[in-house]
Amino acid sequence: MTTPPPALLIAGHGTRDEAGAEAFRDFVRELGRRHPELPVAGGFIELSPPPLGEAVAELVERGVRRFAAVPLMLVSAGHAKGDIPAALAREKERHPGISYAYGRPLGPHPALLRVLERRLDEALGAAGPDGVPVDRSEVTVLLVGRGSTDPDANAEVHRAARLLWEGRGYAGVETAFVSLAAPDVPSGLDRCVRLGARRIVVLPYFLFTGILPERVRRQTEDWAAAHPETEVRSAEVIGPEPELLDLVMERYEEAVKGDLRMNCDSCVYRIALPGFEDKVGLPQQPHFHPDDDDHHHGHHHGGHAHSHAH
Repeated sequence: MTTPPPALLIAGHGTRDEAGAEAFRDFVRELGRRHPELPVAGGFIELSPPPLGEAVAELVERGVRRFAAVPLMLVSAGHAKGDIPAALAREKERHPGISYAYGRPLGPHPALLRVLERRLDEALGAAGPDGVPVDRSEVTVLLVGRGSTDPDANAEVHRAARLLWEGRGYAGVETAFVSLAAPDVPSGLDRCVRLGARRIVVLPYFLFTGILPERVRRQTEDWAAAHPETEVRSAEVIGPEPELLDLVMERYEEAVKGDLRMNCDSCVYRIALPGFEDKVGLPQQPHFHPDDDDHHHGHHHGGHAHSHAH
């Protein structure tokens, strides 16, 4: 008898915003519709029903003994690093006999960067107010993350900003945070202006609507009202796009196969990033840093000891 594939458990942050919570629940339902071969359930760590434990119990009631948990989160902060693993360990005690694999957060994946680029295009429109196509070299983007007390999580937002800027022609992509970390949105906008920005698009680095993305929009509008000399627009959140649905399944497959890569999602030798398409699949040669004392020991480019052509 063929062993059924592990079920898929989606773990969400939770939000006090009912529309945001329902967007998550709709997303989980859509994943289930797209993959009828898999039991799919989803729950939240805090604030919103259903709790993650209830989602696990639902799977167990359906006869599931193995599942892969994917955190529906853009960065690896406290929830992904601590709260979800702790919750899963607790559920393992509550339901003897179950086993699970744990996937990794979603960003900054090239598919999500493409959605962010689309959101910027939508915010700018096909043409500016004078009907002339928008020149990206005149557009500065402020990518606004959730913000965390974990500096590693905040650094991931900066990484997403850099990857969004590379090869896409924007004047710059700056970062700000809506809570727990500096700079805040007004400070980020001030920085853009000091760097010479005349046209700014504020881009929320969030999956779904909610209290925090709305706070980003309000703060942007307040700043814009106080600075009428600067054109400021707000972009939409990522949303339940096909790219996001596909990426969750990619994270599921990684977890099931134990193929948890580090930064290969955005490796220029594996993925055709804008402006760097010619690097995909290039063989890697050892290179030497000019400050190395001993030039007889080669190492692989960027620490990648594996083949990039796979």
